[in-house]
This record gives sequence, C-alpha cells and structure tokens, in this order.
Amino acid sequence: MTIADDTSQTPEQVADPAPVATTPGGDEWWRSAVIYQIYPRSFADANGDGMGDLAGITARLTALAELGVDAIWLSPFYRSPQRDGGYDVSDYCDVDPIFGTLEDFGRLQERAHELGLRVIVDLVPNHTSSEHAWFEEALAAPEGSRERARYIFRDGRGENGDVPPNNWESVFGGRAWTRTARPDGSPGQWYLHLFDESQPDLDWSNPEVRAEFVRILRFWLDRGVDGFRVDVAHGLVKEEGLPDYAKPLTGGSMGGAGVPLTPEIEAEAAQEPPTPPYWGQEGVHEIYREWRRVLDEYEGDRMLVAEAWVDPLPKLAKWVRPDEMDQAFNFAYLETPWEGPALRRVIADSLSAFGAVGAPSTWVLSNHDVVRHASRLALTAENPQGAGIGPNSDGKPIPDLGIRRARAASLLMLALPGSAYVYQGEDLGLPEVIDLPDEARQDPTWYRTGGERYGRDGCRVPIPWEASAPAYGFSPTGRTWLPQPEEWAELARDAQQGVPGSTLELYRRALELRREHGLGRGAIEWLPGYSEQVVALVVGEVTVVANTGETPVELPAGEVLLSSEPLSEAALPADTTVWLRVSG
Repeated sequence: MTIADDTSQTPEQVADPAPVATTPGGDEWWRSAVIYQIYPRSFADANGDGMGDLAGITARLTALAELGVDAIWLSPFYRSPQRDGGYDVSDYCDVDPIFGTLEDFGRLQERAHELGLRVIVDLVPNHTSSEHAWFEEALAAPEGSRERARYIFRDGRGENGDVPPNNWESVFGGRAWTRTARPDGSPGQWYLHLFDESQPDLDWSNPEVRAEFVRILRFWLDRGVDGFRVDVAHGLVKEEGLPDYAKPLTGGSMGGAGVPLTPEIEAEAAQEPPTPPYWGQEGVHEIYREWRRVLDEYEGDRMLVAEAWVDPLPKLAKWVRPDEMDQAFNFAYLETPWEGPALRRVIADSLSAFGAVGAPSTWVLSNHDVVRHASRLALTAENPQGAGIGPNSDGKPIPDLGIRRARAASLLMLALPGSAYVYQGEDLGLPEVIDLPDEARQDPTWYRTGGERYGRDGCRVPIPWEASAPAYGFSPTGRTWLPQPEEWAELARDAQQGVPGSTLELYRRALELRREHGLGRGAIEWLPGYSEQVVALVVGEVTVVANTGETPVELPAGEVLLSSEPLSEAALPADTTVWLRVSG
C-alpha cells in the first residue's frame, strides 16, 4: 500500500523536534537481539501433568525460530518447593523434577542452538528457598555461627526481642521479618525476607556467599549457556545497620519510583527518588564486576541482564557500565502510559542514559511479574506493579482498546534501536486473565495480603497452541496448573498462523522487517510537524509513526511496510502504528 503525499498540519499541532538519538556500536549479538521470555510452568507440558516442562519447551522451539527471535530466556527451572513459582531455589545446580532433568536441559539447549537461538537462564541471588541446605543448616546452628552468617539473622527489638529488627515490609505484603525458634522452643532470632518467608535473603557481605555464586555461574557457563538474567539485581546489598525506612507514598513494589512520565510532573520526575536501604546500594556493583570477569573468561559474548527496578535512568545505567552487566531491563519504558509526550521522553532518555555508558537500551512491555500490556494499556484505574487484576478490581481494562493499543505499542517497540524482550503469549495478543477462581491462585502476594492484591497469576496462565486440542495444545491430557479461558481458542497459535492481520503474523513480519532493515542497530531521528500525541521518528530508512491520540494523522507519502491496524486512507487512525518507506 502506498500513501499519497499530504502531511499538512496546523501550527497548533506542530511539536518541537527532539534531538537525534543514537545507540552505541559493537558487534555483540545481544546489542540488537529480540529475546523471548519463557515461563516454563506455562509454556508447554510434554508429560501431561498440567505443568510445563523442559521437554515441552524443546518440542516447541521451532515455532520461536519461525517467529524470528534471536534468543530465549528461561525463568527458573531449578529445584524448588515452588512457593514462588521457582524463584525460591533450593538447589541452583539441578533441575526440579517437575521440569525434568539436567539431561533434558542439555537437549533443550542443543536444539535451541541448532535453530540459531541463544539460551539465557535465570539466576536468583538475592535469596534462596527456606528449604535450601544452607538455610536448613542455619536454622539448626546456634546464633552467631558461620551457618547463620550466610543469611541476615538479627536479634529482635524490645524487652524480649518481640519486635522485628526494623520496619521493612515484604514486596509480597506484610513484614519482611520472620522469627525463628530455638531448639528448646523459645523464641529466637529474626531473619530477613524481602519477599515470602520461604525466601530468606542472603548476606552478600559474606565472602562465602560470593564464592558460591561464582561456582554457580561457572556450572552453567561450562554447560554452554549464553547468559544470565539476574533476578532482583538491585537488592543484594543492604544499607549498613539496616535502618528503618519510611516508604514513600508513590513507588513500585520492586523499588522503582513508579512516576508516570507526563509533562505536568516533569519537574518531580527529574528528581531522584529516595533510595530504600534495601534497593540499589552501591555495593552491588563490585559483585557484578566480579561476575563480568568470570563471563569474560568464556567465548561467545556471554551476557548479563539485570532485573533492576532503579530510577532515574542515569542511575540504572550504572548497572551496564563496560565492566559490569551488558543490559538492564527498561522498566521506565514498561511503566510509561500510552501517551505521545511520555513515550518520546522515555525513548530519548533511555537512549541517552544507556548510550552514555556504551550500552544499548532495552525495551520491554510485558513479563511474568506485570499485567499483560494487552490489558494494562487499557486499564481505567491505577494498578501498581504486583497488584494484579481480579474479579473485584476497580478499573478493569477495555478489551478491544487494550489489544489495539498493545499491537500499536509492540510495533513501536520493535522499531527501536537496542534489544527487545517479548513475553510468551504477547505475540498471540493474550490479555490478562481476570476471572481466575480464588482457589486456583498461587501467587504469594494473594495469600500474604489476604486477597487484597491479586498478584501475578493472571499473566502466567498456560498459553494456547492449538484451538481444538486439550488445554489448547498446552498439555496432551488437558490438565493445566491454572485454568485457561474459553475465549483463548481463537487466540491459539494455529488459529493465527498464516492469517493476515493476526497478532502472530504482525509480530512475525515485524521481526522479519526489523532484521532486514537493521532497526536494532540503527539510530533514530525525530520527525517534526506532528501533534504532541504522535510519536514520529526515522530509524535507518524506515519511518515510524505511532498515533496515541484520538484524531487521525496525515502520513507522509511512501510505501506501507507494516501497520498495526488496517489503513483505508492516507491517515493513521487512533491507537495505531505504521512503518513506512518514505518516497523521495
């Protein structure tokens, strides 16, 4: 399709152009990679027990290669009691039987590499499971022992030590401390857990802890993994003395400021938020410098990506300096509303902040911890990270608006220079599952808040593969650890495969064009002359226009390469993004 040449704008519509933004060079694969996140419990179940497994992933890898991604990231598959979906690890160097065996992992990795897919595994260094051998030893050992020194045990306050050592709260709700009992049954010390009580925090000032994780890194590097996603990368080091903290009224549960990037609060957003004594401490950087040196001993551009909820972006950029990590998730971008001014600002700020330290920006819209963006972008009330959506939530999403905005947002994201992360099922347009029965929910947040917060189960429902198969092809027996909605039949992969205009085909074509035009390694130049609700830029030879407003936008003359919605005339409808090859 070709658009006629008509780009007239009224003076009131014209916004000042932003400066040209570039992304650093370098030939490492991860600088421009599209990385597909697999949540193993919910991707594919080979043995029919209702829980996804490594063999199921291996059997479905061809679909991801055909989609056009460059790498996969596997959420934890290690031995675990599964109190927090595997993020409570009891053995970092073995596979939990519900997912398979180390041999199954070897077959998965071999098949992925055959298909040209890199493999990134999750690493959870902030805490272990309470069933980890170290913690069991700590509970059995006396106060002040070497075993307890691996974790953060403290005496309580008050006359009898009945008051927790400080006022810190758990990310999942409730206090961040649990009291232990001595062998004689009397109350003992308290231990810190920033998450569930089954996830005791390690003490990273202890050299034994640092040495153990170097051993774990080498265990998986020796098996050929291509990198690590580091869970809670901003949380390992706590402020000395563990002082009380008055939690600010605004803020994401994982430590980000949670401030919407809108012009009205530009001055506030520019101020660095207070640093909690358990997030973003300077001491984490020496840990990651040590890890960087370990990875550099191995061939093949092994990479580290940080899950670091840190504001503002220049502070987050410290995690990706040349001698530390390679990437950090751009949660500022994920949390940005579907509004032109906010999007232009966060894109420019991201490229500037990461580029200043020689790192590529990353872009992400969904993952296993947040409401899927096919729902989040059409919510009608505030929804803090981790709160989730359920039957009694205020401001439920508008479904048709959500998928329209999600497709437009995805097409904008995949045009940007740097590396993009895609969460399983977003390529199918899956929305958040709202109506899960209470008895099916498993997220610790649901239980620790007494049902006040629904948590993250809604974005973790097993994904659909075949419309007419049991469990939509997720499991041969029809069993699923979380129930799937009936309406997901029409969203199944085989129902969208080869169907023009489907969300799956939109992603497939976008990744094809992204590679063909080198968008991941390009530079952007902002286009002037558009209203403030339009994000218009050029990446290489591709012009990208995203209309976040309600008024159709005239487009420059050129060939339409891809559009998130059908175009019937020389104007871009509301909540639509288009890629063009402009004439002349």
